[in-house]
Amino acid sequence: MDLQSLNQFFNDPRSLLLIAWILFWKGWALWRAAKNDQKIWYGVLLVVNLLGLLEIVYLLFFQKKGKLWQKIIKKA
Repeated sequence: MDLQSLNQFFNDPRSLLLIAWILFWKGWALWRAAKNDQKIWYGVLLVVNLLGLLEIVYLLFFQKKGKLWQKIIKKA
């Protein structure tokens, strides 16, 4: 990837939205994994990048305390 292609990528608003999306979910999931002392999940979330999908799955189903899915069901 040359410098011009990289510049075009970062000038596209969709790219910036994608980056913001990934950083939000990754940050939240890493924070929850660290808080819950889930070292394996922390390592996996830190290394694997699936556009936020793995982070969402972790937050919904695998975090130890206060699973997001349980909070969503209680509000409904």
